[in-house]
Parts: sequence; C-alpha cells; structure tokens
Amino acid sequence: MEMNAKRVRNIFSVALLSSFFLFSSVALAGKKVCTIYPHLKDSYWLSVNYGMVMEAQSANLELKVLESGGYPNVNKQRQQLTACYEWGADAIILGTVSPDAYVDQVNHLIGDTPLFATVNHLNIGIKDRPQFEGEVGVDWYWMGYNAGQYLAMKHPKDTGKVNVAWLLGPRFRGGTKPATQGFYDSLQDSDVNIISTYWGDNDKEIQRNLAQQVLELPNIDYIVGGAVSIEAAISEIRKAPNHRSIGLISTYLSHGVYRGLLRNKVEFASTDKMVLQGRYSIQQVISYFEDQPYEISLSPVIEQLTPDNVRLTNINDSLSPLGYRPVFSVKSSD
Repeated sequence: MEMNAKRVRNIFSVALLSSFFLFSSVALAGKKVCTIYPHLKDSYWLSVNYGMVMEAQSANLELKVLESGGYPNVNKQRQQLTACYEWGADAIILGTVSPDAYVDQVNHLIGDTPLFATVNHLNIGIKDRPQFEGEVGVDWYWMGYNAGQYLAMKHPKDTGKVNVAWLLGPRFRGGTKPATQGFYDSLQDSDVNIISTYWGDNDKEIQRNLAQQVLELPNIDYIVGGAVSIEAAISEIRKAPNHRSIGLISTYLSHGVYRGLLRNKVEFASTDKMVLQGRYSIQQVISYFEDQPYEISLSPVIEQLTPDNVRLTNINDSLSPLGYRPVFSVKSSD
C-alpha cells in the first residue's frame, strides 16, 4: 500500500514537472532572440552555436544567428545589431568584436531591446545600463595564465632557458589582451623566454602563414597560442623537413586541439566550456522573459587539459558533436 502511494506521488510529480515545462515552452513560443558572433571561423564559436541552438530548441524559442566575419569588422557588427532590432528581436545576445565598440551607443543601435553579452567582455556605459541584462563568459586572463603556469612549472628559474613564440590571434580583440597579460604574469620566476610575438586574425590561412614564419626561427622550443594557431602549427610541424620537436600549448580548446591532446601532439589546453556558455546565454534570456531570478554574470569553471587527463573530461560541455554545422535559424512552434 505504501509502495503504491509512493508510486502515485512520483507519477503526480512527473506530471506536474511535465506540465510546467509544457507551460514554459508554450509561454516562450513566439519570443524572438537574435544573437551575433564575431565569426564562425573556428570550432570555438561553432560549439557556442551548438549550445545555443540546443537550448533554444528545447525552450521553443525563435533564434536568429548572425556572424560578423572577424574581429576587425566593427562596422559590420554595428549594422547587424540594428538588423536584429529591425527583425523585432525580443532580446539580443552579443559576442562583441571589441569590448569598447558600443559604449553609450546601445540605445542608438537597438532601441530599448534587452542586451546580453556572451563569451567576450562588453564594456557598458552609463546610458547602456538600463537595457543590459546579463553576461556569460570567463576572465580570459586566466586562460592565458593557465598556459603560462604550465610552462613555468615545467621550467622553473635556473633550470635552463626555453624559448617561446606567442601566437594568440588578433591584437587586443576578443580575449587577446587579458590572456596576454595573464600569460606574462604567470612566467615570473621561470626560465621561459618569449622571443617572438605574432598577431593575426583567427583565419586558418593567416595563422598557417604565421606558423610557417615561426618554424623558420632556429631556436624555438614552444609555440603558445590560440586554438587556430596551434592547429596550424600541428600541420606545419608535420610537414617540416626535419620534423622538429616543438611543444604546443593552446590557450583554449577546439576540435583540432582536442585531437592533438589525444595524440600527444599538444601538451596543454584550457577549456572554458563553450557549449555550456551557449546554453547559459539562452537560459539567462529565458529567465528574463519569464521574470524569474537569475545570475546576471555566469561563468563556467575553467578546466585544464593535458594528454594525461583529457580522456576523463566531459568534453560534451566544450565541443559540438563531430560533423555539426552552424545553424543560423531556429523556429518556434505555437
């Protein structure tokens, strides 16, 4: 009798929960969310896209996705913000190409549409604050710091100098500036010597050319950089005549860097869990629509990966499934 009563309570609880999600899904039908990414040139933003799309589909939201084609394209992204407003977005999620690009200009570009920042830090002016409703992302200082700390622990002071080439990506765009500061700070009291620094957009061809330039240097022990740089370096080292032994350290994770870790071609990478960040951004918007309390600033826990621990990691929080292609539109059903 007691077991039957418990079973009835469980069935009732499941039915209540199902009714709640059904009600929530119906209530959100017709809500329009517009999101803008700096680019979709690497699997980092592809994975953010996957997380957002999965969450939007689950919540029955209408989602429109735009990408700006690269970090130099401030004017294009500015036009895309206005396009989101003209589309009738109920909320806009912005992965900015530059932290200071829209200070005290948000209302001019998107009216009173609620604005959320994702992944890249967005500086907000006093005039923007009334419509700024949330942000998702990690402090990229620690992404750079983790990479440097790995090297500093491997090569402490007075153990023999090692030379590093630094290829992080576009200068002062995205997380480049804080990651660079974190990397340099972590190398205090170590024998790690940065002898070359190269900047360039996160474009595969640009980064391939930079990797080739680095390999022409005679005394490089490590290449440290963003995932696109490290993916290019893996390929170029493999093609090098002498197949030089150069350590590869990535400040963030991608599908190619993940494969490099599995195959012992990459020594270290951090992941800030891109899929999870995409999900978090949509969840913030949902809470805003439903007038529910939520954390205004959300950050996944950064995880440090090496060939020794990478197989133990829940990679589904970080990388989109194999073969996933970017989705630019999700329709809601009434």
